[in-house]
Amino acid sequence: MTNYTLQASREWWSQRWLDLLDSYRFKKRLERGRNYARQGNVLSIEFKGVIVLAKVQGSEPEPYKVSLSLDPFSQEQWGYVIETMSQKSIFAAKLLAGEMPQNMEDVFTTNGLSLFPFTLSDVHSKCSCPDKANPCKHVAAVYYQLGDRFSEDPFVLFQLRGRTKEQIISSLRQSRTKNVETSQTETSEVQESTPEKKSSVQIDSFWQYNEPLESSLVVIAPSTSETVLDVLGSIPLAKEEENLTSLTAVDVVMKYLDTVYKDVSQKAFLAAMNVGSD
Repeated sequence: MTNYTLQASREWWSQRWLDLLDSYRFKKRLERGRNYARQGNVLSIEFKGVIVLAKVQGSEPEPYKVSLSLDPFSQEQWGYVIETMSQKSIFAAKLLAGEMPQNMEDVFTTNGLSLFPFTLSDVHSKCSCPDKANPCKHVAAVYYQLGDRFSEDPFVLFQLRGRTKEQIISSLRQSRTKNVETSQTETSEVQESTPEKKSSVQIDSFWQYNEPLESSLVVIAPSTSETVLDVLGSIPLAKEEENLTSLTAVDVVMKYLDTVYKDVSQKAFLAAMNVGSD
């Protein structure tokens, strides 16, 4: 994977998350969180299964503890998603190469799922600070920090939905292998059930055709004045210092071949019309 494609997959993935934040109506609350993130107040972020745990430094000496989570997909739902991924060659190839396809969300919507949360209310968050508002500025700071994490590793969102990158790739490989084996088995069964047809073509007479041609399908027309020489142009004979002798030789050869081509075309036309040339 090139640096360009890797950067492209990171950018659209992260931007998709930022678009979600921009859609939140209490923008001033998120703005305070963005400033916290820019100032380095998010001290740590770690992933414990499907839960994000973070520590954010606030006004108190002890940093606040923040947790975020999304509703994970069930094993059955992931099974449908993996099967859909495996059926699309371009998706499977990019995912196995560690790249996030641009239209990855289509795989989930096809199965009635949404990989990204629709609104911030779909993100479950808690903070140990006394602020009753949710998200508070500490939670909002983690939101923006997650945008950077998504940029670094687009597969993080998969983990929040219940599957790690390694689990997805492993399941994808198994599904692809199963599909190939099933296809090969079905092909083998079809071949076994289909009686073998022996070819009646004789190699020594392959280029012969002894049946009369349908007269309505045969069109005979006299040759035109244009020959293959007109298409190919002058023969590039070797020139000796661009002298007249070489140029005259070209003219002589071209005139001779032109006569030959026209004569052959005329004889072919007469032969086709069954006109004797004696």
